[in-house]
Amino acid sequence: MDEEIVHVLKRIVGEENVIKNGIDAYIYDETPKFILPEPSKDVIVVKPGNTKEISEIMKFANRRKIPVIVRGGGTGLSGGVIPIQPSIIISMERLNKIIEIDEDNLMVVCEAGVTLHQLLKTLERVPNLSFPPHPGDESATIGGLVVNNSGGARAVKYGIMRNYVVGLEVVLPDGKILKLGGKVIKNATGYDLLHLIIGSEGTLCIVTKVILRLLPEIGDTYTLVIPFNRTEDAIKSVPEILKKVMPMAIEYIEREAIKAGEKATGKKWPSKEGNADLMVIIDGKSEEELMKKAEMIEKIVKEYNAIDVYVAISRKEQRDVLEIRSLIYEGLKDETIEVLDVSVPPASIAEYVEKCKDKAESIGIRVLHFGHAGDGNVHQQIMKSSIGDWKEKYEEFKSYAFETAMKLGGYITAEHGIGIVKKRDMTKTLPKRAIELMKEIKRIFDPNNILNPGKVVDLY
Repeated sequence: MDEEIVHVLKRIVGEENVIKNGIDAYIYDETPKFILPEPSKDVIVVKPGNTKEISEIMKFANRRKIPVIVRGGGTGLSGGVIPIQPSIIISMERLNKIIEIDEDNLMVVCEAGVTLHQLLKTLERVPNLSFPPHPGDESATIGGLVVNNSGGARAVKYGIMRNYVVGLEVVLPDGKILKLGGKVIKNATGYDLLHLIIGSEGTLCIVTKVILRLLPEIGDTYTLVIPFNRTEDAIKSVPEILKKVMPMAIEYIEREAIKAGEKATGKKWPSKEGNADLMVIIDGKSEEELMKKAEMIEKIVKEYNAIDVYVAISRKEQRDVLEIRSLIYEGLKDETIEVLDVSVPPASIAEYVEKCKDKAESIGIRVLHFGHAGDGNVHQQIMKSSIGDWKEKYEEFKSYAFETAMKLGGYITAEHGIGIVKKRDMTKTLPKRAIELMKEIKRIFDPNNILNPGKVVDLY
């Protein structure tokens, strides 16, 4: 980046908020190292403090046709915030204010750089209100969760980010500021631009403020750990559980994945038996309600050959179980080629997993299966160990997995997004006209192709 660009950016945000050196913390995300795109180090990091400063940066970048990458918490797994050409990186870390908690309308207004952890901690001090979904790593920012339409374990009952976003303030690539939605539940006024932005992965505009719906407190929770000998039995019990109880979360986890989570946390999983477990989280307003739900689930899973049912009641017990599940990836990060996150109809999970297991075994590749059984989101951790020509076998397995998911009525990604890692796969699995429409939308928003270029779709 030449000195003129540096000078202009310092004038906009202040000299102390422009970084030229020591930029490694801003050019990587959590994408596994084996598929990580090579980042450009010819970047300059700016830390704007408000929407107006972002607007000025974009006006300048658009005139000069300088690529701009917006960075939140850097927790993505698809290379979505990695600069692949000389760029301005806008870090949202200073836009970290929770502006208003509107208790009458059950809504919160916050800047895009607020972290999920910050939001949840703030709401703990507000009587009777909560943000029930838990879409991923708590260091992720709200803006990042919005533009990736993040999901998480609680999606089965409480939905994904799209279900909670009612208003956005955004900066367009030409620097214009646009407000979409507001403190309303219904809005049928023209095309729904707000929902077009949700899930756009930073390629259409920059989200600066977010209005989220809140819900009444969810009450207390129990976490049930249920081991099975057979994957098929575990997955087949899920629809029956959903029909009668509707838990907050239902996770399917293979034994080897559990061991990886134990390794990462130093904690012990309640069950040692079987080959696959369900982790079921139930919520309720009273102990009586929780016990009734737990007993109902026990009755159902025993009909599907569950070995036992372990119930974690104390907060510490539940936190330990959830931490083991959450850190499976961390436990095997150095050996992981990629974590797939396909979505299939929930009733098709068992068929999908069994087919993928057979394929992995036939080509000699190690794959761990786990994920959100209640909403059909299967995670597959493809491992580098025990693979000779791992690149060829990895590509073969991934192609088979995506093809199988599509045949079952699913999609190649449920919550990790396309970024750069899955861009080629998306073009092979979606209709050609759908890709063309995406390119046309990108061209209307960003004709100079400066916002996160090279991600999701190629404009030219």
